[in-house]
Order: sequence, then C-alpha cells, then structure tokens
Amino acid sequence: MSVDNLSASDIFKCKQCGECCTGYGGTYVTDKDINAIANYTNISSKKILSDFCSISGTKPLLAVGESGKCIFFNKLCTIHPVKPYMCRAWPFIKNVIVDPENWNIMANSCPGIKKDIPHDILCKIVKTQIDLQHKTMSP
Repeated sequence: MSVDNLSASDIFKCKQCGECCTGYGGTYVTDKDINAIANYTNISSKKILSDFCSISGTKPLLAVGESGKCIFFNKLCTIHPVKPYMCRAWPFIKNVIVDPENWNIMANSCPGIKKDIPHDILCKIVKTQIDLQHKTMSP
C-alpha cells in the first residue's frame, strides 16, 4: 500500500493491552465524562470527583491505582462504554499535530501504533480523526 493512501486503521490497531491506561500525565475528564461515569457506575458525580479523580490545576484527572494504571482499569477498562473523551480519542490527539514526533514517542509504549509515518501523512490522518471525533463524540 502506498504511504499516500494510509488510513487510521493502517497506522493504529488497538491491542487491548492497557498501556494507554498507564500514567503519561493523566486522563483529563470533562463534566460530561464525569456524569456518564457516574450514571454508568451508579456513583454520584460528586463521589466520582472526590474518590476517583485528582485535580491538576483546575481540571480533574482520573486517579491512578496502585498498579500505575487508571483507577477504572482491571485487566480491561471497567467503564469502556462510557470511557472519557480523551480515552476514546487515543491515539489521534492534538499533541501529535503540534509535534508529530509525539506519535513515535507514544508508539514506544503502545504496540498498536505503527512508527515512522511521514509527518505530513500522519498529520492529515490525525486531523481527519479529530474532525470525526468532534462530529460523533464531542466532550
């Protein structure tokens, strides 16, 4: 396949390994994410914020468990149907457009990411995926 014809599925295939659920600066959550998690788990939004999140500046992050992974990770994501926007978007995130080398850095820990994609092709694919995300699952 020509590099010019690469699609999102050619450069990323989730292996369900949970590596993306490990640290790396945390998973920011929106009010919409918190409410969805609260409804799904039958835990109040207030309790989700107090017991399952930490605050970074003014923004809530999902807490990290003893394993170093997201508090909601237990072999697989336990909130998968309502996982936060940031998780659903992975690995097609704005930081890749800001600096395409971030893609290769992420690929060092994510076995589903294909490395060394030409930057112009990579940015085009990531921009397309971000546009699709905003149409189908905006925060």
